[in-house]
Amino acid sequence: PQSLGKDQSNTCPAKMTLGDTTHGESQVVAAQSAQTSLKRARVLFSNCSGILSSCLLVPRLDNELRRKAIARKTHLLYPDSTRPSGGAGSNANPATSSALTISHQSRPQEKGTDNTDSSREGAIVIAGKSRKSSVRIPSPKWHAPWRLSTVISAHLGWVRSIAFEPTNDMFATGAADNVIKIFDTAKACVGAEDALKLTLTGHISPVRGLAFSPRHPYLFSAGEDKMVKCWDLETNQVIRHYHGHLSGVFALKLHPTLDILVTGGRDAVARVWDMRTKHQIHCLTGHDNTVGALLTKPTDPQVITSSYDGTIKLWDLVAGKCMTTLTHHKKAVRALAMPSFENTFLSGAADSCKKWQAKDGRLIRNFTGHNSVVNALAINDDGVALSAADDGTMRFWDYHTGYCFQSTETIPQPGSLDAENGIFAAEFDLTGTRLITGETDKTIKIWKQDEDASEVSDPIDMVSWRKQCLAEARQRY
Repeated sequence: PQSLGKDQSNTCPAKMTLGDTTHGESQVVAAQSAQTSLKRARVLFSNCSGILSSCLLVPRLDNELRRKAIARKTHLLYPDSTRPSGGAGSNANPATSSALTISHQSRPQEKGTDNTDSSREGAIVIAGKSRKSSVRIPSPKWHAPWRLSTVISAHLGWVRSIAFEPTNDMFATGAADNVIKIFDTAKACVGAEDALKLTLTGHISPVRGLAFSPRHPYLFSAGEDKMVKCWDLETNQVIRHYHGHLSGVFALKLHPTLDILVTGGRDAVARVWDMRTKHQIHCLTGHDNTVGALLTKPTDPQVITSSYDGTIKLWDLVAGKCMTTLTHHKKAVRALAMPSFENTFLSGAADSCKKWQAKDGRLIRNFTGHNSVVNALAINDDGVALSAADDGTMRFWDYHTGYCFQSTETIPQPGSLDAENGIFAAEFDLTGTRLITGETDKTIKIWKQDEDASEVSDPIDMVSWRKQCLAEARQRY
């Protein structure tokens, strides 16, 4: 054992027979084997060794290859992503890029944008430093601005309700002078003197609700005198009364497929009536204040009510019970509107207007901008939504995206006070090309789209729209 030199420590000892091996020699053999294994491990795992490149099993990836691999994997996992796929000519890092892209082929390409082959609607995607901070900005549809066309002075009080006949041949208005006036639509739009066809008297208080029956020659009216009347337009007489409300009736709607009438008023309930027998089917209770607006649908929830207590309720018409209560509004909800092309609805209050999913009451988005009480809402088939307020302001929205493309203010007629410019009622005609508003200056105003407007003369303000979307994305509703 003493004859083994220092220079022989790297070689294995000579083979020994079992008889010649002693206890001390076996310890030396074990020590040399351990030392040899330790040196091999140092060579294999040392970072400064020259043999490292030939011993490592996994080659080291440089930053460029790693970036391209991540970009390729991202493109495969998220095919709708607008980030570059890491191909030739893409020098930006997708993880830190803040590029602005528009994924709509029909829109003009803006500076710093690139188009993608996406089947969805056009949208702007702003990608921040992390994927969680990316904000999808929808591209609004262009709509022509609306201009005042005709002013009709026929009532002696505030115009509180408007309704169109199903054939669009005439429309009715109810006012605080307790009368109902029926106009010819075509003649009224051009300001003809003989546009007024009929005046119905019978209420002793302001008329707050009107509705034409789509299957019968009937007109239904409701007023603050607690009365709900059914008028036969062939004889121009009242043929039915619906008794039951304990106070003024503020809202009235007909069911689109059933012979059912729904009314709501100051007694904080909505009553469901059989149109033919005049019997009350349900009394929908649950609100703590006046029921200010109603909606009826052919599918559940078939009745939607809003109240001055700030809540909106979705009702099961068969059971007569509330399905969902929406408490997002902080002020009285005075107006409701529903489009014909999708299962959503719009509510208006002093704090904001809100778009909801009608099936489950999920909040979709907010329409902000009014500084006063919103009294009237209307939506046409072209996707234009109108909100009108107490101070005479009118805001026109793209209903799909929530973009306000026009903000204007009505003008009171000569001889009225400047404060008499509030709007209490608004309705689009069945073609969606005419808008009729009932106002506090006792006039009926007819609005139409500007025929000379174009995307060049009245472009979409994408800069302010982008800022608004980014500001709303930072909020938590």
